[in-house]
Amino acid sequence: MSTPVDDPLARERSHLSSSRSALRAMREDVEALDISDVTANWVNAEVLARQIEERIKALADLSDTPLFFGRLDYLHAPGAEAAEGAEGERFYIGRRHVHDHDGDPMVIDWRAPVSQPFYRASKKDPMDIALRRRFGYTRGDITAYEDERLSDPAEAARTSKLLQQEIERPRVGPMRDIVATIQPEQDEIVRSGLSGTVCVQGGPGTGKTAVGLHRVAYLLYAHRERLARTGTLVIGPNRSFLHYIEQVLPALGELTVQQATVDDLVGRVEIKGTDDARAAVVKGDARLAQVLRRALYAHVTMPTEPVVVVRGSRRWRVPAYELEDIVRELLDRDIRYGAAREALPQRIAHAVLVQMERSGEAPDDRVQDAVARNSAVKAAVKAVWPAVDPAKLVLRLLSDAEFLAAHAEGILDEDERKAILWEKPARSVKSAKWSTADAVLIDEATDLIQRTHSLGHVVLDEAQDLSPMQYRAVGRRCTTGSATVLGDLAQGTTPWATRSWQEALTNLGKQDALVEELTAGFRVPTDVITYASRLLPHIAPGLTPVASIRENPGHFEVRQVSGTKDVVEACRELLRHEGSTGLIAADARVPELARALTEAGIPHLGPGEETTTDTRLTLVPASLAKGLEYDYVVLDEPRAVVDGEPDERTGLRRLYVALTRAVSGLTVTHTVPLPPQLT
Repeated sequence: MSTPVDDPLARERSHLSSSRSALRAMREDVEALDISDVTANWVNAEVLARQIEERIKALADLSDTPLFFGRLDYLHAPGAEAAEGAEGERFYIGRRHVHDHDGDPMVIDWRAPVSQPFYRASKKDPMDIALRRRFGYTRGDITAYEDERLSDPAEAARTSKLLQQEIERPRVGPMRDIVATIQPEQDEIVRSGLSGTVCVQGGPGTGKTAVGLHRVAYLLYAHRERLARTGTLVIGPNRSFLHYIEQVLPALGELTVQQATVDDLVGRVEIKGTDDARAAVVKGDARLAQVLRRALYAHVTMPTEPVVVVRGSRRWRVPAYELEDIVRELLDRDIRYGAAREALPQRIAHAVLVQMERSGEAPDDRVQDAVARNSAVKAAVKAVWPAVDPAKLVLRLLSDAEFLAAHAEGILDEDERKAILWEKPARSVKSAKWSTADAVLIDEATDLIQRTHSLGHVVLDEAQDLSPMQYRAVGRRCTTGSATVLGDLAQGTTPWATRSWQEALTNLGKQDALVEELTAGFRVPTDVITYASRLLPHIAPGLTPVASIRENPGHFEVRQVSGTKDVVEACRELLRHEGSTGLIAADARVPELARALTEAGIPHLGPGEETTTDTRLTLVPASLAKGLEYDYVVLDEPRAVVDGEPDERTGLRRLYVALTRAVSGLTVTHTVPLPPQLT
């Protein structure tokens, strides 16, 4: 059936239908590939089969996800580096590239250079764009469109209604991509180069997490082969957060990015214990790296006896002073402890070969290897440069007061040493009640012995809560690569929370990183962020408050209630709206609220569990709220959230996080007076 010429919406729907058919054909072409005659062996066959499987997954057509969300009509043909085409060429911008049977593009990947004006063009700088069209969708079908004629001076600049609707669209399930709503300042960060590290300071609702994930997607597009070799990793604060964001990159066609927490990265021992705040702060201090280094290299002792190597009827003697020169030279080179230990027998063997050559022999590399394996050489190496187990090293530091004092002298004072010493020393690595901070120390010691593998790019989200030693652990994973660091200093809720990004980046090993600040709020309504910002002078006085760009002020109410039943009723009221609802409360109050919800017949989930159309309420402990978003939030008892933390400043920061999780509306309920900082 032909499409009416005067019906633009029908033409766009027709293009969507044709694009979906083209994507389906692309997928079928990959599924039909026969690799039986092109692989030399089973290993190659397995690798190729896996690549084909990933390609098939990447070409999946998600029925509820728009295949394209915008259109660009150029005034002139774009530059050769962007795309070749005739004057006034038209491009549909989407989540992935789609071409027809002849190879002509039907949808252009949002990351391609030719797509950039969709995010950056303006009336002041139209970037050669005659028209920018945005599409409105309902369950994957085009239902509306909106045009901006950027090159027409007679048309005034205006706010995009569809853009606002997409930002405010109710959410059920995990985090969505923001590829259709990326703003110019966000796009600039997303498209920054692979070689540089970027730190993004962003308040609630500024989209910093989405920017970080979209930057990964862009880098994989622009540097596919390099990152395929070196790898990429997204690091989040906890499993609930990672589960919340895990669908963003697959929706953009990227399936190879790994996700982990810092605890996952350093998980060499079983965590059985916890530290009090004081011990955790000291263990997380970057000075512990120096203590560990001292303790490790204290195992190296200068030789006092010569090494005598017997080969056949000849005896070769390397005197103690020459051995000492070898050891000192290895120490001066400042290479890893383990690498130096592996080099030592070869250096001793080389000294023996020099003597052999002087005596008229002509030894080769095989002789040197044989001498390095000689029992006398092995014994000398064991005595001078013994093998050290990183967990046993940390175990001794935390158990042996004299050993700790010897190697922390001038670094930690007596009170700091007492804070980290175990009251009851563990008998072995296996029986020790290791804490998460201890695991980071073991990871540091492991890296001192053997270099940690470096990835091509690492995204570190909610970075403000990391200790200096945790930053070092992450930095080891990208020593030869780059990083995207995301966080908000005002949301730091650990006793060791980041005080400045420069200090954090120094511990990360990326002190030359570019620091960008996002201050435009897209997710949090004006009334909500204005109320939450009352806390900023008390928790982060130097930060710029977030300014919401939302035209809709959102629902906001502070309600004094008589008890738990009224809190449940507030949840019931918000559930009448479309979208997700979160009930956030101090951790200690969660069991009572869970019972009340069950008795009221309101089904609910825990953080990290995926909401459905039937179960849209999530009961969230305040300690796990960071990074999560809900359309509507009931915040229970702010005073209890503050009192649940070890000090008031940390408690107010936790409250700031809880207050800023709402996208469309917030109801604050309280029976006791609110914290004075809010009133």
